Amino acid sequence: MTKLLFNFLIFPGFLFTVVFGLAANWIDRKVTARIQWRVGPPWYQPLIDLVKLSIKEITIPRTASKELFLLSPMIGLSAATLVSTLVWLPNIDRVSTGFSGDIIVIVYLLTLPAIAVILGASASGNPLASLGASREIKMVIAYELPFIISLVVPVIKSHGVLKLSDIINYQAAHGSFVASLSGMIAFIVMIFCMQAKLGLVPFDASEAETEIMGGVLIEYSGMLLAIFKLTKAMLMVALPLFLITLFWQGFNFLSIWKYVILLVIIILIRNTNPRVRIDQAVGFFWGKMTLLAILAVLLAIKGM
Repeated sequence: MTKLLFNFLIFPGFLFTVVFGLAANWIDRKVTARIQWRVGPPWYQPLIDLVKLSIKEITIPRTASKELFLLSPMIGLSAATLVSTLVWLPNIDRVSTGFSGDIIVIVYLLTLPAIAVILGASASGNPLASLGASREIKMVIAYELPFIISLVVPVIKSHGVLKLSDIINYQAAHGSFVASLSGMIAFIVMIFCMQAKLGLVPFDASEAETEIMGGVLIEYSGMLLAIFKLTKAMLMVALPLFLITLFWQGFNFLSIWKYVILLVIIILIRNTNPRVRIDQAVGFFWGKMTLLAILAVLLAIKGM
């Protein structure tokens, strides 16, 4: 029980992922600033921002459903912590840890942060938040289809394995899935789905500060807003690590370059694309991305 709590709260769970996520957030902001010919923030700025938010007053709208409004950020944070713990452990131990339905459970948990945002926005009673929630629902429906189809590829290539540690070991013996045609196509689809799951440009229509003033987060302040931002920072670690585990032979601290490459891709997509309309995003994921994911599955079945 003590070890379980340590794994969840300290390493490789909450505390470790928070530190890693804040570092990734700083790199994102620093590179973005350089692209825009700015100096950028110091390395400790993400932590300072969280501390400043945490000491500010929490305001709750009069029309809000108070219990759900307060509970929603905790749901997202708990899910992100669980995902991070479940993905880190098999990469650290490299033994047959976990349980037979690792991938299924992680897919379920990865939807909870988005659901938490939707519930919180709907509970706030703000019409702009409701508009943001509506956009977030459409976005989830859009990217989940190609995301789940792409997940079938590593399962097929590993002959039906759903356990992360076994998938890592299979790739260690037979080579990374991303080196195959089907694996590369599925990996590319997953990168775009990851960008949408993180709520980053060009798939940030649910927040869209210039249009709906923060949308889903418009009524959140203080510690509650800090928790939402912390959840996103943790997912910026957990999601790339999940992709590396499934397609790129797993992660260790000597292969941190894998994570750096994915982080650079995230930053480049974010800084080189304008925000897309929600109908464009749905068309993109249900069209090109879903077709590519299906193609990857068919190629995997053929052994390619």
